[in-house]
Amino acid sequence: MGQKNAAEKTVCENRKARHDYFIHETYEAGIELFGTEVKSLRAGRANLKDAYGTVKKGELFIEGMHISPYEQGNIFNRDPLRPKKLLMHKSEIMKLFGKTREKGFTLVPLRVYFKRGRAKMEIALASGKHTFDKRRTLADKAMKRDVERALKERQQV
Repeated sequence: MGQKNAAEKTVCENRKARHDYFIHETYEAGIELFGTEVKSLRAGRANLKDAYGTVKKGELFIEGMHISPYEQGNIFNRDPLRPKKLLMHKSEIMKLFGKTREKGFTLVPLRVYFKRGRAKMEIALASGKHTFDKRRTLADKAMKRDVERALKERQQV
């Protein structure tokens, strides 16, 4: 995906999410972190592989996101898998809560990045793909790649 602009630095991305889910809407949310977690994020030591979003008591949390302990953090390090609170407007959270109550919708984190010095997360409202959908997506991608390769070879000749 790359950098959006010079002010954004992507820390980690959940590439598997676009393969496993249909992405309907994306949102930007701030992440409530502690000092050593931020330092570890800046070093690029985070993983979104099994993470998902939940709404509890009107607040949005990301669960399963792993931020490795900071080496020089000693006693200030937090549990790497603790639920992290996401910061969004109340109306957006309530909208997401309503959507996730519908059958088949879930909240999936797509990437974590720094924007003007603040940790942000791109979170998506998504629904799961079936195996045949995944195969179709892979076939379409392969076909597109073959067509582009053929056009490129044709231009060189």
